[in-house]
Amino acid sequence: MVPEAPKVRTGKKVAVIGSGPAGLAAAAQLNLAGHTVTVFERADRPGGLLMYGIPNMKLDKQEVVLRRIKLMEKEGIKFICNANVGDNVEPQIFLKEYDATVICTGATQPRDLPIEGRNLKGVHFAMEFLTANTKAVLAGASSPINAAGKDVVVIGGGDTGTDCVGTSMRHGCKSLVQIEILPKPPMERAADNPWPEWPKVYKMDYGQEEAAAKFGADPRIYLTTVKKFVGDEAGNVKELVTVEIKWEKNDKGQFIPKEQPGTEKTRPAQLVLLAMGFLGPEQALLKEINVETDARSNIKAEHGAFTTSIPGVFAAGDCRRGQSLVVWAINEGRGAARECDRFLMGATDLP
Repeated sequence: MVPEAPKVRTGKKVAVIGSGPAGLAAAAQLNLAGHTVTVFERADRPGGLLMYGIPNMKLDKQEVVLRRIKLMEKEGIKFICNANVGDNVEPQIFLKEYDATVICTGATQPRDLPIEGRNLKGVHFAMEFLTANTKAVLAGASSPINAAGKDVVVIGGGDTGTDCVGTSMRHGCKSLVQIEILPKPPMERAADNPWPEWPKVYKMDYGQEEAAAKFGADPRIYLTTVKKFVGDEAGNVKELVTVEIKWEKNDKGQFIPKEQPGTEKTRPAQLVLLAMGFLGPEQALLKEINVETDARSNIKAEHGAFTTSIPGVFAAGDCRRGQSLVVWAINEGRGAARECDRFLMGATDLP
C-alpha cells in the first residue's frame, strides 16, 4: 500500500480524541475528504485498543498497527501522543480551535472487585497487565507485572480474560485458574439459541487450550466468585478465598448470585488479574466539555447520526455504544466521519 493524500484541502480542521479503531477509522475518512486532521492520544504510542488492549501474538504492532499509522501520517494526519485531555491538554481548545471534533475514547473504565484485600500488591486490572506486557515486548524487555513462576488467578471470562490467560502462559506461570461467575455453557445449542444467532455453547479459546495443554485441563471454574484476597507480611497477595454461587430470582424477579454455604475454598495466588468487563467511558473528559451522557454513562449520540449534545462534536465506538467489537468501532468511526463531513461541508461523498 502507498500513501494516498487528498489532492485538495478544505481548510477545515478536525480533532479526533482517541486513536483506537474508531479514532483511526474516523481520521482516515476525514483526511480522505480533505480536512486537516489531528489525532490526540494519551498513551505513548497511537493505536489505543489495537496497540495496548490486544496482545502482540494476536495482532502484531510493528507489521500491522504501526505500519498503518505511518501510512496515515504520510497522508497528512498528525498524531499527538501523551496528550491526556483534561490533564495536559485543555478540553476547550477543541471547541475554540477546531471546526469539529470526534470523540473516540473507548469504554476504558474497568469493573472493579471491591472486596477485602483489594489493595494488596499483585492484584491488577487486566488492562494494566496487558499494557505493561505489550510495552515490554516492544522494548525487548521483561514485563514489570510478570506471571513467571506464579500461581495466577484470572477473574472473568471473555476475550480480555482469555488474553490474560494466554499472556500468563507465555510468561511461564506456575499454575493458572480462571474464575467465571456464570454457569458452564451447554455443549449444544439450547432451544432459545437457534441458528443464525451466535452459538452460546461451550468452547475453549486459544488461552484455555494452551493452559489445558500444559496443566491437563480447562482452567475455568464456573459458578464461582471471590470473597476476599489474603496477603503476606509484606502486603503481597498470597491466596484468595472463593465460594460457589447459584443464580436465583429476587423479589423483583431479577437473577442474582447467592453464595452456597460450605463451598469456600482457599487457593494460592501471587498474581490476580481482574477481567470482569468495562463500565463505560471515563467521565472526566465528558464532564469537562459538558457533553450529555445516557443512562449507561455512554456519550448520548444516536447511531447513524453520531451527533452529541454539542454542535460540531461527534462520538463513535465504545464510548458511544458501550464495550463491543473492533469491527463495530471501525464501522462507527467511518459513520461518524461521514456525518462530520456533512456537518462541515453541507453534503458528503464519504461512503
